[in-house]
Amino acid sequence: MARNSDKKPQIIDAAIKVFAEKGFYNSKVADVAKAAGIADGTIYLYFKNKDDLLISLFETKVSELLETFKNALLAFKTAKDKLNEFIRLYFQLMEEQQDLAEVLQVELRQSSKFIKEYHPQKFFDFLNIIGDIIKEGQQNGEFDSTLSVNTTKLAIFGSIDELARQWILSFEHKFDLKQTANNVASIFIKGMAPVI
Repeated sequence: MARNSDKKPQIIDAAIKVFAEKGFYNSKVADVAKAAGIADGTIYLYFKNKDDLLISLFETKVSELLETFKNALLAFKTAKDKLNEFIRLYFQLMEEQQDLAEVLQVELRQSSKFIKEYHPQKFFDFLNIIGDIIKEGQQNGEFDSTLSVNTTKLAIFGSIDELARQWILSFEHKFDLKQTANNVASIFIKGMAPVI
């Protein structure tokens, strides 16, 4: 196994391209192997099946995104600025990594194994970044302390997630993601202001 340890990232990157282009259901393991430039059987050294590959892809890429977001937010002092940056960066990454965005936003939801059987801890960790920003804002008086952190973080993520999905699915007349990020951040930051 050590001899082939460099193949897993190669397979995951190939899977992103194939799943984005053909769709998860229409893709075959052989398609991914061909895109990765390896024999079909090599994939089975790392993944049990196509669903397992999709879940591993999710865990790998969301782990990378978690690090990106955590590092980016270190540069900001206030909860408002952190939330603004989180939303801006989310849409920026969707635009820069469109194949990955399509897999995470659209194709992942096509896997019944992912939806029904998988416990997406990395996704919960991602949501908790938003939750931590909200808690910080409540503690320092930037955000209304009576708001439920859980409800609010889900509302924020649900909003940006759906807007990103609509952007991906729009083949023509894609809307401006920078402007969208500014609008969404403004809506939530104003909406979470403490009641005077």
